[in-house]
Amino acid sequence: MSKLNKEMIKSLITLSRIDCTEEEQENLLKDLEKILGYVELLKEIDTTHVAPCNHVLEGINNVMREDTVGETMPRETFLANAPAQIGGMIRVPPVIKSS
Repeated sequence: MSKLNKEMIKSLITLSRIDCTEEEQENLLKDLEKILGYVELLKEIDTTHVAPCNHVLEGINNVMREDTVGETMPRETFLANAPAQIGGMIRVPPVIKSS
């Protein structure tokens, strides 16, 4: 890959349809050079005996259990901890207001 320069950054800015000041362009150039340098560093790692991985959580399974109804808390006990209640239910502030 060719070396990044100001003209290439300006072209990328135009293609991305973003607006950057000269200072932001300089920072972008430095940041992209650091990223590409890191990628080049990663290319040096020998991965010949490493199996490809499509997902970082590959091979991990969820531990599932039966969904059974257990002992429930009595409504009065539950509502005793609520800051406000109405008609045996917890009262909450309105989420959608009518106009």
